[in-house]
Amino acid sequence: MENVLRPLIVLGGTVLLTLAIGWGTDRLLCKADERDHDTPLWGLLRRARIPYQLVLCTAMLRGSYDQTKLLERHQVGIGRTLTLVLIGSAAWLVIRIVSAVVETTYTRYARAHRDAARVRRVRTQVELIMRVVSAIVIVVAASSMLLTFPAMRAAGASLLASAGIIAAIAGVAAQSTLSNMFAGLQIAFGDMVRIGDTVVVDGEWGTVEEITLTFLTVRTWDERRITMPVSYFTSKPFENWSRGTPQMTGIVYWHLDHSAPIEAMREKLRDILRHCPAWDGRAYGLVVTDTTPNTIQVRALVTAKDADDIWTVRVAVREQMITWLSAEHPYALPRVNTADAVLPPYRVPSPDRASLRRAYDFPRTGRG
Repeated sequence: MENVLRPLIVLGGTVLLTLAIGWGTDRLLCKADERDHDTPLWGLLRRARIPYQLVLCTAMLRGSYDQTKLLERHQVGIGRTLTLVLIGSAAWLVIRIVSAVVETTYTRYARAHRDAARVRRVRTQVELIMRVVSAIVIVVAASSMLLTFPAMRAAGASLLASAGIIAAIAGVAAQSTLSNMFAGLQIAFGDMVRIGDTVVVDGEWGTVEEITLTFLTVRTWDERRITMPVSYFTSKPFENWSRGTPQMTGIVYWHLDHSAPIEAMREKLRDILRHCPAWDGRAYGLVVTDTTPNTIQVRALVTAKDADDIWTVRVAVREQMITWLSAEHPYALPRVNTADAVLPPYRVPSPDRASLRRAYDFPRTGRG
């Protein structure tokens, strides 16, 4: 009877105690979250309750399993399995806690600063820091798991002795990977490109959606994703429309006839922009920038707060101006001239009456 009750008491008590401690911790976090709505820390920490309970359960089982007197022949294997689970769950818990703290810090920073460019820079740095921390924790956890095996501990000395040679070989073999990793850190802390920036890469216009230590993803206007190595942005030129301030100036061109009403077009441009919500009201202008034998080139300058709005303003101005010209001033649109050439003016001698009579009689008489 004792052989049955002892395992039930130890295992059941461990599970019940784990659930009770987990429930009590979760209630404390809920109350802290209700008292302090300004910080999301407590709500984010609640996401770590599963690895937290797993750490508690495996730690108590690892310490009390010897008292169960269950499967004594496999006691070493079970103890090692519990140790591996404990290390893995502890690494999971550390990553969740660090993520909650970093996310809370970023949220407070974003609320305190109105500069969108600076907030995007901090967000990029935070995400890359989280990836580095996660990678370090995973590597340490995996190394700790391997060191629990006696054979791996025995091989540790020889591995450390040849660490220099292995590092050199790995550096040569993974040269591109390492360059991408260093390029990712350079992008994060060099403020070259940030998450949310509008960029033009290889002729493609889009928004930076994700930055990792090895690659960068750009979401284009037609919902495509372009994935590029981060080393591209440190070795080749690219356009960053969000660098500094997101405000932009856009250009709209028309090719019109020489008789186009330029002054009336300026007034119409002002009316169009007044009814365009995407225009930020900073500036506008319309001038003739070039001329050809058949047309003139008219350029309009408009402003907006970011790249998305400047696109909206440009297409609205282009469309409404063409519609207005077609309806009110159709002569201003470019056309192909098919009229006869106008000869230069010259004096023609007045013909006498006899020559006029001969010219009149010629078709009827047939005389030459």
